[in-house]
Amino acid sequence: MVRQIPPLVFAALAWAALTLTAVAQAEETPTTRNPRTSPADVAAGAKTFRSHCAPCHGLNGEGGRGPNLASGVFFHGSSDLDLLNNISDGIPSTEMPGLFYSSDRVWQVVAFVRSLGAGKGAGPKVDVASGAELFKSKGCQQCHRVNGAGGRLGPDLSEIGRIRSVEHLRAALVDPNADVRQRYWVVSLKDASGKSQEGFLMNEDSYTVQFIDLGERLHSVSKSGLKDYKVEKTSKMPSFKESLNTSELDQLVAYLSSLRPKGGTQ
Repeated sequence: MVRQIPPLVFAALAWAALTLTAVAQAEETPTTRNPRTSPADVAAGAKTFRSHCAPCHGLNGEGGRGPNLASGVFFHGSSDLDLLNNISDGIPSTEMPGLFYSSDRVWQVVAFVRSLGAGKGAGPKVDVASGAELFKSKGCQQCHRVNGAGGRLGPDLSEIGRIRSVEHLRAALVDPNADVRQRYWVVSLKDASGKSQEGFLMNEDSYTVQFIDLGERLHSVSKSGLKDYKVEKTSKMPSFKESLNTSELDQLVAYLSSLRPKGGTQ
């Protein structure tokens, strides 16, 4: 004999089942809002940020080798969860490494980063089109490519606005020697016949050196028999400190900062 369940009891059991299912699903869904946003959390996040993130992003997130985080604009996702994942896991195809701390500690960093842009309005608009003209007229295209057009001796700048802050771009234009990556160290050598060559260092070991000359030709040279050989950790790029006025420098920086992937969100 099958015993029937009273309607009220059945409704109660069904409600309980639905409630348990919702709780289980909530537990499986990643937290999308930062649970660590108190003033104490922000202060703790500031300490972690300044010890691990400031070398690239600046002491107050103003940018440097890494993007400006104080503007409140994030190009790899702007939700709390996006920021948590980017800080914890790093960002592929960039110099951003992961920060291997507990989620609570990373949430505190997120809270500090959020606090940097609080209450800040948009800055003055700068003529990006004029900056693009300066990029051409000042010969930047001879060494740098933008979206497939230009030279190959210098870095490809097609997405430079995504990976470099405004401050870093300005510093690179005014003082190119401040941050020269090994790929752009300059090799100078003279072989046994007295012929001189110069180019950008690609690789070297105890016996050979590989470099790309200013005509974009690759060379591999044996070090034995060289009359002269040196590597200079300086930039071939000229400084624009004297050749551009403040307004022109602002325009060129604005143009470079505008160079991002199509859509501007990655």
